Amino acid sequence: MQLPRNRVIYSLAVLGVIGLGLATREVHLKSMLGKYPGDALWATMLYLGLGILMPRISPWRLALITLLAAYGVEFSQMIQEPWLREIRRTRLGHLVLGSTFNWPDLIAYSVGVALAFCLEIKASRWLTRLF
Repeated sequence: MQLPRNRVIYSLAVLGVIGLGLATREVHLKSMLGKYPGDALWATMLYLGLGILMPRISPWRLALITLLAAYGVEFSQMIQEPWLREIRRTRLGHLVLGSTFNWPDLIAYSVGVALAFCLEIKASRWLTRLF
């Protein structure tokens, strides 16, 4: 049985994942790990954020919706309208929408969603046994 998601806990988790994701963009970590851990964490954050908006949806459906959204954002990077490029040039626009389509990003998003999904299932089972 899936318990409804606690919005406070998920909000705190979103903030923590954002912090981790921004840390991976720092020069030292980025040169060491590349950009893919940040991309995976972006997808994890998206899963958690959508979980806040849809607290009763099943983890499977949430994972599917998150993957579709993340892939949609990635494929939208093929669209290079001037107004969209201007949004992407801002820090927030770049963090949310990215800038350049890159196939390996799809793998990173899949890893991030799988991580969030597995952690949620494990936590849900643990809480169900606890209560």
